[in-house]
Amino acid sequence: MTEFMDSTAAKIVLATQRGDSINRVANKIDISYSWTYDWIERLADADIIANTDDGIRVVDHELRQQYAEMMAALYTRDTITQADAYVLPHFAGMEFAYTEIDAAYVWTHGGYQVARSHDDYPVFIHVHDRDVDRWLAFFEQYGIEATINDRPDPHEVDGNVHYVLFPAADGISIDWVEGNPVIPLDDAVAQMTQNRPAYEPALEIIANEYDIDIDAVHHRAGLAD
Repeated sequence: MTEFMDSTAAKIVLATQRGDSINRVANKIDISYSWTYDWIERLADADIIANTDDGIRVVDHELRQQYAEMMAALYTRDTITQADAYVLPHFAGMEFAYTEIDAAYVWTHGGYQVARSHDDYPVFIHVHDRDVDRWLAFFEQYGIEATINDRPDPHEVDGNVHYVLFPAADGISIDWVEGNPVIPLDDAVAQMTQNRPAYEPALEIIANEYDIDIDAVHHRAGLAD
């Protein structure tokens, strides 16, 4: 069984939700389809997960917990990267959707960033109100700070990556974009138009890609009217 104490195997098991496809799991953990497929075949042969016509599901929940402890130990030793920031929430086993800045980031396929840096990288996620305490405990397990509704002052946060939770009592609407759960496009556009000067470039990208008439024109600084 020691051959399965591998970070890729752990990521697959932790990120898998009942009914996921291999492609969705691969996208969630940002690993190639072929490598994910090979590992899923091995994990299925070992009865750690089941791969059926209805999708993938975890069957060895005791090992899943061991994987969670292993990955928490690994992540608390190293600086969490921007790529890690979008993998980690999938390990929580709870429903969520990227929102605010991250809704723009996901819907533009990473083509737009605003008000973030390598040293101050908040990630904004929509969560169920009932799950807030579990989310806080989850991030604490990984040594990562999380706040509710408001982005903290960067000088008050330990580490570069941290999370801002937006609780919802009435459910979460989710679309999937390349393995990322995100608020629906109409909701994302509505958020961006509320602060249009900051999001004008993202709105232009979205208008062009999704053929949406939002009159998004990016006026580059320094160009004469």
